[in-house]
Amino acid sequence: MIMNLLKRKRLWLALLLLAIVYITNSSLLAKPRDEAPLLLAHRGLAQTFHMEGITDETCTAERIYEPEHPYLENTLASMDAAFREGADIVEFDVQPTKDRNFVVFHDWTLDCRTNGKGVTREHTTAELKVLDIGYGYTADGGATYPFRGKGIGMMPTLDEVMSTFPDRQFLIHVKSNDPAEGVQLAEYLQALPAQRLEQLTVYGGDEPIAALSKQMPQLRTMSKASLIKFVLTYTAVGWTGYVPASIGHTQVHIPEKIAPWLWGWPTRFINRMEDADTRVILVGGDGREASSGFDTPEDAAQRIPHGYTGGIWTNRIDLVAPMYLNR
Repeated sequence: MIMNLLKRKRLWLALLLLAIVYITNSSLLAKPRDEAPLLLAHRGLAQTFHMEGITDETCTAERIYEPEHPYLENTLASMDAAFREGADIVEFDVQPTKDRNFVVFHDWTLDCRTNGKGVTREHTTAELKVLDIGYGYTADGGATYPFRGKGIGMMPTLDEVMSTFPDRQFLIHVKSNDPAEGVQLAEYLQALPAQRLEQLTVYGGDEPIAALSKQMPQLRTMSKASLIKFVLTYTAVGWTGYVPASIGHTQVHIPEKIAPWLWGWPTRFINRMEDADTRVILVGGDGREASSGFDTPEDAAQRIPHGYTGGIWTNRIDLVAPMYLNR
């Protein structure tokens, strides 16, 4: 008799705990949000390409879709177009130069996109500024090159981006895993006022981001290591509603296939992250394809949860922004 009572008590306690966890993490009961999502334009307004079989060695300029607009990634013009289309944040890539500047360019080498040769960081700023960054783009296997001759002198420096868009938000991508690059970028960013730094986030390889964060702990950063730390920590304690300070004031890129498994997804999770000053960016797929995003209105309508107000990663801000700006 006593054993039966103990078993029933344990069962009711277990059910009570499950009920508490459900209520604590149910978005159905969360405070509703009515603002529009944060829109992040990957590389500005850029030419897109098919992702099948892509590797780190793939020259994506050689597999673009038929161009629907005149912009090339990581240029001042593409960033301006993205902001005009409705982007809240523009992502761009940086590469260090031989003379210790930073240029805005995606690739480690010049051979894919430009008429130059060799490793980007082995060239001076002046040498990089005269290249044609549209030289290698083709949508038909090399039969035609629609941007050849149109990208001469269009590789911007980090200085040019900062001065051209002094009040805009950016996500800066460090493409290497070289800690010295993190130190160099910290030296550059430390000269900027605190108000400007609040508009910037830096992500990239574990080692340069660790080096950057050590020198500038006030800066919002993200790396693979910090993202793994976030997911593990939040999985362990997030069911309670508690968000440790160790995963606050950062940025996390959450793949759409992982997101539904996070405690409180989507609304309660976003509320918690906002309180912790952590920015959430929803990216496409399962995280294996770094460039995957939401690139058509159909993508956004079918794959993004109704009422989601976090960040959205897109490669086609011109197509996706109107569905949020015109609602």
